[in-house]
Amino acid sequence: MNRPLIATLLAISSLLCQGAGRQVRHLDGDWFFIKGDNRPEAASLQWQRVTVPHDWAVAGPFDLNEDQQFVKVIEDGETEARLRTGRTGALPSTGIGWYRRNINIPAADKGNRVVLEFDGVMSNARVYVNGQLAGERPYGYVSFNVDITPFVSFGGDNLVEVRAENPPEMSRFYTGAGIYRPVRLVTTGTTRIAPWGIAVTTPRVTQREATVSIVTTVDSPDNATLTVTHDILDPDGNRVASAKKKITRSGDVAASCKVRDPRLWSPATPSLYSVVTRVYRGAELVDSVTTVTGIRTIKFDNNLGFFLNGEPTKIKGVCLHHDLGPLGAAVNRTATRRQLVMMKTMGANAVRTAHNPPSLELLELCDSLGLMVQLEAFDEWREPKCVNGYSSIFDRWAERDLTDIIMRDRNHPSIIMWSIGNEVREQNMPDGGETARFLAGIARRTDPSRPVTAAFNHHDGAMANGLADAVDLVGFNYKPNDYASRHEAHPEYVIYGSETSSAVSSRGCYHFPVYDNWNPWHEDYQTSSYDMEYVPWGSAPDTEFQRQEENSFCLGEFVWTGFDYLGEPAPYGEGAPSRSSYFGIVDLAGFPKDRYYLYQSHWGDGPVLHVMPHWNWPDRIGQQVPVQCYTTWPEVELIVNGESKGTRRKNPDDKFLLYRMRWDDVVYQPGEIKVVARDENGNIADERVIRTAGTPARIELLPEQTTVKADGKDLAFIEARVTDSEGNLCPRAASLLFVKVKGGELKALCNGDATDLTSFSSNYMKTFNGRMIIIVEPSATPGPITVQVSGERLGTTTCVVKSQE
Repeated sequence: MNRPLIATLLAISSLLCQGAGRQVRHLDGDWFFIKGDNRPEAASLQWQRVTVPHDWAVAGPFDLNEDQQFVKVIEDGETEARLRTGRTGALPSTGIGWYRRNINIPAADKGNRVVLEFDGVMSNARVYVNGQLAGERPYGYVSFNVDITPFVSFGGDNLVEVRAENPPEMSRFYTGAGIYRPVRLVTTGTTRIAPWGIAVTTPRVTQREATVSIVTTVDSPDNATLTVTHDILDPDGNRVASAKKKITRSGDVAASCKVRDPRLWSPATPSLYSVVTRVYRGAELVDSVTTVTGIRTIKFDNNLGFFLNGEPTKIKGVCLHHDLGPLGAAVNRTATRRQLVMMKTMGANAVRTAHNPPSLELLELCDSLGLMVQLEAFDEWREPKCVNGYSSIFDRWAERDLTDIIMRDRNHPSIIMWSIGNEVREQNMPDGGETARFLAGIARRTDPSRPVTAAFNHHDGAMANGLADAVDLVGFNYKPNDYASRHEAHPEYVIYGSETSSAVSSRGCYHFPVYDNWNPWHEDYQTSSYDMEYVPWGSAPDTEFQRQEENSFCLGEFVWTGFDYLGEPAPYGEGAPSRSSYFGIVDLAGFPKDRYYLYQSHWGDGPVLHVMPHWNWPDRIGQQVPVQCYTTWPEVELIVNGESKGTRRKNPDDKFLLYRMRWDDVVYQPGEIKVVARDENGNIADERVIRTAGTPARIELLPEQTTVKADGKDLAFIEARVTDSEGNLCPRAASLLFVKVKGGELKALCNGDATDLTSFSSNYMKTFNGRMIIIVEPSATPGPITVQVSGERLGTTTCVVKSQE
């Protein structure tokens, strides 16, 4: 693009509430579920009582024959098709499922409008009310509304049925299945604020004042004279601005006001405002919606990079799939927050929602925590990657889906760009540019305040057919060594790493010899945590770090991925027992891998000192076991069993010495390794010690929180680790543990091992390299939650988490 794209906005994230004239019921409980092809009878004894959000597949069992795919992955550079097992998680996500529940709608609501709001149904949803088809939506990631007013029996119970269907080969990764995001019943008068009908921009923002422009879409069937008001509240709840407009017909009503001394939203200061929008008919309040807001400016420059609120900002982003590991796709605010907090603590400031629109919960948390977002809409256009993927509905639904995605989320302060596609196969086709212009036009019409982007892995094709020219920001997947040459050839492009690295590792696993390995394959189906292994199309993190620093015009990167996710177990998948990925910086259980500290030492603000590997190698006595260290300190000394192995400083002449320190010639003997960090003055600043652990002797339980809410939604995460008699973690322990819970429900177990086919819903599981996570859901009654864990020759250990109102 020929000039910097500047966008400023006051963004709002809809916080649904009950105002006069508007009633919102959250339909979480009282649902019944059955899996099967035919429409079931109400009397069937096979109905299972469930709570929504619900993922029917995640409980298992795992089956490597589930949704096997014989495909050629062009995106990975493959030239021949091969069999893939575990590509979609090896969980029973395909097939048809039915949900039903009764909803009582009072007679007093007759004459009102009644709408069901679905945040996400996977997939091909059909909604029936009292036996009649009321609405449908095929794309499982998009939110949709169904006006059920014509089908409602006022003054009694109404049967709501939802049919979901996942065909085989609909995805390259785990999708989940069923009503996996929240459902609400919204009752309003016939005059109302339209769904997703508020759009806010700030045409001018300075440190002293922000001009706020608000456009509200009002539905008014009788074209009555109405008054629309807006009150803006600052983060402390004080009213700081107001606006009022009159209208005499349905449509858009624009208003503006000024906020003095605005507190700007950023990752460092995620200040949030509230906007209260009301619609009056005379003195009667007929509708009201409260929203959460943030004021900030964004600017993208082809030579200077990205600016947030006028400050140069490097994007330090992670790609995240939508599943929550052992919880599956069923969205949970606590689990989502846990992931995002870990990413921010690591030093990340952004998230890419790969490769689909996310939950409202994720966006609201990014707003409040201070994480920028690239929201991605599609993984396919017309050309299929999977037989039953989005390409099968693109022509019918793409315009409406993209419009609804942006309308729902256009006001979140965290969102800084819209992605219209990831590695679409139209990159190499003549009509690719035309399709890109079609989608980019929809995005710009719906929200002119943000740039449009797409992620390209075939850059030459995208540049040749006009696809790259159709977007505002050109995303490069896995091309760090091309940033400089592409910038020189196309200085008008605003360039960034839309998907980077694809390093692979298994927490606590180390393979020998240690070398730069671009195509790993090990007999144990694990990958090495020395963090020098990656898939053929990827690179080590160090390479991306180096190229980002060398090319200041580059906006930053989104690394693949922040967390391990279900499905896509590269580099394995053909005859391997793997059912989840190895790409994550954090494993599926939520335990940081060594790589976490590499990113933290490069991206974060605080001091970091991390040493690896563990020091239990009975099969390598007298052999070399390299030691590596990730740190922010300038100098580190390694001491092995009391003997110094020398000091190291980072070496800019070698990419594997620039961001890590290495001692490659250490000969293993049991005992301990210690790293001592020194500051620029040679003073000892920090140290870490790893000791050889003895025989597994006991279980240690470490709750991540001591109290949880007794609301049936919050979660407690408790780490179980196997230690020796002195409390040292046994880093190779694969101990079978049994779990009992009283005062709550055992929701899931997970150990982070991509090859473990034990169901997450089991009450037993082996530790993976000494660790396992226990996830417990409190009941609706406050009180103690007792978690008891036992194992052979390890005894029994108990911990208590308090559940309170």
